[in-house]
Amino acid sequence: MDFDMVAAALRRDTADVATYARVLTGTLADALPPGCVTVEHERGFADRLRGRDGRARRVVVRLGERTLFLTAGDGRPVAEIHHEVRGVVLSRDQVTLDVWVRTLTEELMTQARADARAAEALRRLVAGG
Repeated sequence: MDFDMVAAALRRDTADVATYARVLTGTLADALPPGCVTVEHERGFADRLRGRDGRARRVVVRLGERTLFLTAGDGRPVAEIHHEVRGVVLSRDQVTLDVWVRTLTEELMTQARADARAAEALRRLVAGG
């Protein structure tokens, strides 16, 4: 598994938070520890009436002492990385999407080295399926 290939696969369709929500909760669900991805939705009146989740507004990925936030902004996602220890935020950095993807890729590669299911999930991501 090549770091650059995984990062490139994560950069595909980076224009919206909903895409990352689908990738992280779908294709990469096996690569991440259970419960580490949270997707917050924005529900309008029509969504509530129809019982829909609404539009993905924020994706939160908790991996060890890092928490990665990707929030829908004005036309572009806003990326943040927090360093947390025992629930206390020690640092909070707004970063570029490239830095966010690189950090997520590093964490995913660490998971893949330790877990065969995670490695297979990353292979599916790189293959596009």
